[in-house]
Amino acid sequence: MPSDHPAIRTQRLTKQYGDVTAVDELDLRVESGEIFGFLGPNGAGKSTTINLLLDFVAPDSGEATMLGLDVADDREQLHHRIGVVPEDYGLYDRLSGRRHVELAIELKDAADDPDELLDRVGLDSEDRERAAGEYSTGMGQRLALAVALVGSPELLVLDEPTSGLDPNGARELRQIIRAENERGATVFFSSHILEQVEAVADRIGIMNAGELVAVDTIEGLRRELDAGARVELDVEEPAVAQRDALEDLAAADPITNVACEDGTVRATCLESTAKLTMIDEVRRATTVTDVRIDESSLEEMFASYTDGADGASAVDPATNGSTSTSATPSTNGSTSTNATPSTNGSSQTSDTETVAAEVDR
Repeated sequence: MPSDHPAIRTQRLTKQYGDVTAVDELDLRVESGEIFGFLGPNGAGKSTTINLLLDFVAPDSGEATMLGLDVADDREQLHHRIGVVPEDYGLYDRLSGRRHVELAIELKDAADDPDELLDRVGLDSEDRERAAGEYSTGMGQRLALAVALVGSPELLVLDEPTSGLDPNGARELRQIIRAENERGATVFFSSHILEQVEAVADRIGIMNAGELVAVDTIEGLRRELDAGARVELDVEEPAVAQRDALEDLAAADPITNVACEDGTVRATCLESTAKLTMIDEVRRATTVTDVRIDESSLEEMFASYTDGADGASAVDPATNGSTSTSATPSTNGSTSTNATPSTNGSSQTSDTETVAAEVDR
């Protein structure tokens, strides 16, 4: 779905909780049609940013738009054009999984087949008829994703979507993300599981202490940190390689740290194509007997940008506390504040309007 507007744009977006600045003058731009991974240690401000984008909380200053619409003023339009899996989603214990999806279809006036959506997320015919209060965490996550897919949204906003999923579920989620993107949807998702982000994201943004400290492709971040793939080539004639290949390699822009010692030519390749260039250059000079390539991981780059923070003692104010309370857009464009019920039967409502509004979220 090409658009003249970025899918997401924030300008100097700021949110404070007391003395804590959860989001500090955030300038973020997510282009239409891309898969954008949003990373950061615990307490970095990821969930607060998403809550601001969804108008669950109001900013202290700054602006935010999605699909060219103001997230507060145009929230009714937005919630019919986006799909959301919030971190603290609420399911209703007495409603079946299928009924959750049916309500979302009714609210969006969509033409989806609920069974087709539930098939996509892996809830079988028996599970979808069970009450959601009986669901495991992973099953609840699958259902929340099915609800988010209703109406073929232009933008998917997924906060920790792999939470509670087993490896098969995580793989299926990646397939759904790719399929939705190929359909034309923009996907914006946060995660602390770095390999999930690396597997699907076109670009990533890294938050730390409320600030956006890096935005680029993974390859671009490797280049910026001089942390590309480390390539080692064992050769039969190191002296020949030293004489005939190393000078040309050292002059190549995306290849750095070129050296030859102990029968091995070593270099750092900052771009994918540079690995083949290096191997070809050395093979022209001498026989290569072995090749070893060590890609710098997203985890290593993440640590570089966040000073190795793991956030163990940090708390994002948006996710603190045992009961989730969020501003939920209702069907008339107003904003109501609802305590999100858990799925263990401890909270329940029979009010159809409240249920419908929460499912729409």
